[in-house]
Amino acid sequence: MKFGLLLPHFGEHADRVKLLRGSQLAEELGFDSVWVRDHLVFEPHGEMEAPNREFYDALTTLTAIGAVTERIQLGTGSLIPFRHPLTTALQIGTMTQLVGPRVILGFGAGTYQHEFDAIGWGDKDRVSLVRSNAHILRKVALENAVEYSDENFSFSDITIEPKPVGGPAPFWYCGATPRSARLAVEFADGWMPGRISLLSMAQRIETMRTLSEAAGKPMPTVAVIPPTSVEATREEALRDVNVPGLLTWANKAKFAVKPPSGRFETVEDLEGQLIVGSPADVIEEVKKFEALGVEHLVFDFRFKFARWFQQIELLGTQVLPYLR
Repeated sequence: MKFGLLLPHFGEHADRVKLLRGSQLAEELGFDSVWVRDHLVFEPHGEMEAPNREFYDALTTLTAIGAVTERIQLGTGSLIPFRHPLTTALQIGTMTQLVGPRVILGFGAGTYQHEFDAIGWGDKDRVSLVRSNAHILRKVALENAVEYSDENFSFSDITIEPKPVGGPAPFWYCGATPRSARLAVEFADGWMPGRISLLSMAQRIETMRTLSEAAGKPMPTVAVIPPTSVEATREEALRDVNVPGLLTWANKAKFAVKPPSGRFETVEDLEGQLIVGSPADVIEEVKKFEALGVEHLVFDFRFKFARWFQQIELLGTQVLPYLR
């Protein structure tokens, strides 16, 4: 497995030192990747975040981090398709020229309609926009004088230079629904949900295996970004977690596989949607993901950004060495 960190580039803890020095520390301690979210008009999630609208641009943040690190992968989890894909192609090509072929492009359809209304794309199907990005980004990364037309974009004789170093960046579909897993098999290299129960994840992975085999395609890389809190004891780790908020969110999730009771009622019911506890507890939770076939796990510390460096140190010194 590979291990990453979601970066504090949003909300009250967005901070240059946390981002740059934190990423350097993550690289020093053996983490494989750092990740950003994406928004144009940020609306904090009430169960996860304080009402602070600070939000550093995803690709600008990753470029800055790439400039002060050497090897750590730079991931988007997920990029939202409110940019024209030719703009994104130029950005990614430029990024890889400056920092090397370290980018993983996770794309998702986005949660908020108002972000697309604001740029005049409110009538576009957002999943269709993700599909367009997957096709266009690959095509212009490999070809010159490109001609392309679909329901969203049309252009001819387009060459984007520089090309991305190492070829097209891996394109992952981000989402937790059954459809997201099917779409990953259709046109992506990986599948990356955020908060998802282990029961739901197991079901989605089995679907992807079946569809991949039927289509004669490689199985997409399986990744996940679970909220995480690690302290010396489980009790300490739970103090910073909004468990009622996570339970409310889980019960509203339309396609979630429910626990035997039929409702998410306890912190134990959130298995997979939360990694919480001592370093030993975290190791055991990660092994459950590994058993399902997860290949890349990104720890989401948004409950713990106030203790960002301590969390990196705890994982880097007391968890990662036992998972390698």
